[in-house]
Amino acid sequence: MNPRKQLVRLRVNGQEHQVAIAPNRLLLDVLREELGLTGTKAGCDDGSCGACSILVDGVPVQCCMMLAIACQDQEITTIEALAQNGEMHPLQKAFCDFGAQQCGFCTPGLILTAKALLDQNLTPTRQEISQTIAGNLCRCTGYTKILDAIEKAAEMLRGQGQQKMMGG
Repeated sequence: MNPRKQLVRLRVNGQEHQVAIAPNRLLLDVLREELGLTGTKAGCDDGSCGACSILVDGVPVQCCMMLAIACQDQEITTIEALAQNGEMHPLQKAFCDFGAQQCGFCTPGLILTAKALLDQNLTPTRQEISQTIAGNLCRCTGYTKILDAIEKAAEMLRGQGQQKMMGG
């Protein structure tokens, strides 16, 4: 191990990873280059576009501004964790159904930011959704399809919750 590197333990998408990194490595770079999780995108490199948004302990963060070493012993969630058993998460499905992904570059950050909202509130108003995703820039859409998709995903998730309560 390089003497300037430290062994860092990261919990990403439910799996433990130990990586030897320099203390000044950004989480974005470690996710993409060391762990091969390329769904997280590098956009502005200054925290202003939201393309690199992931969840750390369920909270959206822009990992282009976060040191990887600061995330030890926290749960990091990237877009790669959302699909389960070959089934897309309702947010992913709704983005596809509504054509909300356009070029797709901003989509992972938007979906994870929306997931954090829907994990806390399955009945957000359109204004609450707009405020939540305000830090995620999309240059391809007018946001209408994105807002529609998030509203539809909330509806789908509410339906899943009702099915679970009814034993289905």
